[in-house]
Amino acid sequence: MISQYLLMFGAAFGAATLLPFYSEILLVAQLREGLHPGWLWFAATTGNTLGAGINWWMGMKLSQYSDRRWFPARKADLIRAQNWFKRYGKWTLLMSWMPIGGDALTVVGGIMRIPATPFFILVAIGKGIRYALVIAGVNAL
Repeated sequence: MISQYLLMFGAAFGAATLLPFYSEILLVAQLREGLHPGWLWFAATTGNTLGAGINWWMGMKLSQYSDRRWFPARKADLIRAQNWFKRYGKWTLLMSWMPIGGDALTVVGGIMRIPATPFFILVAIGKGIRYALVIAGVNAL
């Protein structure tokens, strides 16, 4: 049983990085299997938040290479995210849950040297709300 929650954690972790994972599909499937929604929410939110931390770290450590082909975020996404940061500051990280551009925001959080504590708090809030809404939507059906 615990392996199902670890699977959710891993899928959410992968989905937060710049890899093409979609944790919501697994979340819905596991909810339909009858797994506990609270534990699934916790596993998904924790995994997704820690996965976003990888992006933040890459932004901090690898930002000097953002013009390279292998850099994990497209230049256009980084520019868009940096403009959001210039306008709204660290609060932009609350939008890191977005399917398009959210991962780039976490990379830019690292590039902009947002400290770890506010980064993880804001990202966890945004991602936690997203997973709560998915769970609520499935439970409403």
